[in-house]
Amino acid sequence: MPHDGGMTSPAARRSSVRVVTPAAKRERASLVAEVVRRLADAYGLPEWRPHGDAVGELVLTILSQNTSDANSGRAFARLLERYPSWEAVAAAPLPELVATIQPGGLAPTKAPRIQAALRDIRQRLGGYDLGFLREMPLAEARAWLRDIHGVGPKTVACVLMFALGRPVMPVDTHVFRVALRLGLIPARTATAAMTAEKAHQVLEAIVPERLVYAFHLALIKHGRRTCTAQRPACARCVLVDLCPSAAVYHPEVAAQRTMQAEAATPRHPSPRQSPSRRTRKP
Repeated sequence: MPHDGGMTSPAARRSSVRVVTPAAKRERASLVAEVVRRLADAYGLPEWRPHGDAVGELVLTILSQNTSDANSGRAFARLLERYPSWEAVAAAPLPELVATIQPGGLAPTKAPRIQAALRDIRQRLGGYDLGFLREMPLAEARAWLRDIHGVGPKTVACVLMFALGRPVMPVDTHVFRVALRLGLIPARTATAAMTAEKAHQVLEAIVPERLVYAFHLALIKHGRRTCTAQRPACARCVLVDLCPSAAVYHPEVAAQRTMQAEAATPRHPSPRQSPSRRTRKP
């Protein structure tokens, strides 16, 4: 019988699955809670107040790709100022829309993507109200959004969390980097390197629903201000004692940890030799 390349043996499937014990889950949840507590004390965190504009969040998230919040915010403000409705955005001449969102960068790519998404929503619903996703089972709501042309997991998560208040974890470059350095996500899956797209599911599995919003914003703030991509400021990081990566970027942290470990190790003096066993000189 020819080998079916799409099938794997039970042993292979078992070896590719990470078994997480209840104790490990509790340990990770405890670590997540401590990370959020410390970062909230350091930076402050706003209350989770979903704004309800799902289509607006979808468009803004597309605009935010590969640019700063300031630039995407300017592009979004210009779009809202020029067009009175999402219908008008979908029907706008493409060169006009490109010029409108130019401050956001990559406008020739983002403009047709926005219009395709809006037209897709309109075709499926006859309008632009995505409020029904608030009550839909989470897996179904995620799948519905993923079926929109050009929408990926980060955009789906942003729409569900920021607009509709669903406990879904958006993973941007800051969240991915900080979570990876803290050891909350593995560097590799069973078969390949970890990616931001794969990290969505991993983090959602370990972050309690009540902490999803706070965790997301806290890691973004920390990634921008302290745990930067090139030169993380581990010396002033409030998570340095929790972070296994600190010693990689700052050798003095490794030296300090070695000294602390040695100091914490009990030392037992060697027993003295009894007088009766001392060697006498002739």
